[in-house]
Amino acid sequence: MAKMFNQIEPPLQEFIERQHIFFTASATTDSRINLSPKGSDSLRVISANEVAYLDQTGSGNEAAAHLRADGRMTIMFCAFEGPPMILRLYGRGRSLPEGSEEYAHLLARAFDGNEPPGARQIVVLDVDLVQTSCGYSVPLYDYKDERLVLQNWAARKGKDGIRDYWREKNAASIDGLPTGMLEVLGEAAD
Repeated sequence: MAKMFNQIEPPLQEFIERQHIFFTASATTDSRINLSPKGSDSLRVISANEVAYLDQTGSGNEAAAHLRADGRMTIMFCAFEGPPMILRLYGRGRSLPEGSEEYAHLLARAFDGNEPPGARQIVVLDVDLVQTSCGYSVPLYDYKDERLVLQNWAARKGKDGIRDYWREKNAASIDGLPTGMLEVLGEAAD
């Protein structure tokens, strides 16, 4: 049932582009495992071995801390409609912080320069293994719409309010690992 690929084949890219949600998983050898849902409108397939997603400010920033310390990440997609399938992208990731040259370049190239309120980084995954599996037990769900709650919250906070939030809530993981946000803010990490 499971199949392995060394790159994202065109039919798999088409599957990715049809999905409305994906999940990211990351950890270090001695941290908690982080698993987060993301809206797939934020993900782009850059090449057969590279994807990127535009990450918005959230209650934590575990992935950034894990990528700095370890680099391993998995992104998973599930078919909630149509034929069943689970697709996993395995690889090593890196965070391009908002305000960096790399961020600006990739934002322009892959996201047409569209930056939602509260955007804090672009996470890039260098894919070294692609795996599909059956997904036979994944339930069928009907897609209704995108939620705008996070974007509206970030717009109300404004750029300065978001930066204050990064300082307060996004500077370290729940295990105390630095996320790099203080450096983005021009502050030294403790």
